[in-house]
Amino acid sequence: MKHFKITSFLTANLDLDADLIEKMALNCNTLEVKKNSYLIEPGQTCKHIFFVESGLLRQYTIDAKGKEHNLNFAPENWLITDRNSLFFNEPTHMFIQALEDTTVFALNDDFFDEIKSQDYKFSSFNTLLLHKHINRLQQRIISLLSWSAEERYLDFIKTYPDLTMRIPQTMISSYLGITPESLSRVRKELAQKHKK
Repeated sequence: MKHFKITSFLTANLDLDADLIEKMALNCNTLEVKKNSYLIEPGQTCKHIFFVESGLLRQYTIDAKGKEHNLNFAPENWLITDRNSLFFNEPTHMFIQALEDTTVFALNDDFFDEIKSQDYKFSSFNTLLLHKHINRLQQRIISLLSWSAEERYLDFIKTYPDLTMRIPQTMISSYLGITPESLSRVRKELAQKHKK
C-alpha cells in the first residue's frame, strides 16, 4: 500500500491505526497543482483543508492598490485553508497558490468524521491544532506591530527553517511587512554578527 505523509502526521500525534489512515487517504482527492497555479482564488468558497504532501503553497491577499500581502506559507506536512470561508461558507478574499509543483490532499469533513469515529482523542488533538493556529496568528499580529525587522526575520526562520532558499525574497519581505531592501540589510547584518 502506498505510504502517505498525512499518515505519519496523524499517527505521530495520535494512537491511530496506520493502515486505516492509509485507506482513508486513498479516498481523498489528491490534487497535483502546477507551479504558479491556484487552489483557491477570491470569490470562491473554500470547501477543504489542504494537507501538503510535497511542494510548497502560499496564502496571500491583494489590496486595493494591487499590492500583495503574504499571510502564510505551507511546505510539506503543513495544513492550510481559509478558515473563515470554510467554516462560515463565505467567499474567500484570499489566494492559495503553488510556489512549486505541489501534491495536496483535499480533506473534507468526512475524513475527519471517520477519524473521530475511530479515536475519540482526535477531537482534543484537533482543538489543540486550532489553538496553536490562533496562538500563531496572535504572535504574528504582535510581531508586525511591535517587533524589529530583525526579530521578525528570526521568527520567520524559526517558523519556516527550510524555506529561505525556496521562497523569493520579495515574498518573504511582504510576509514580514518590510521592504526587500530592509530584508537585505537585516540578512547582511545577521551574517556579519555570525562572523564575529
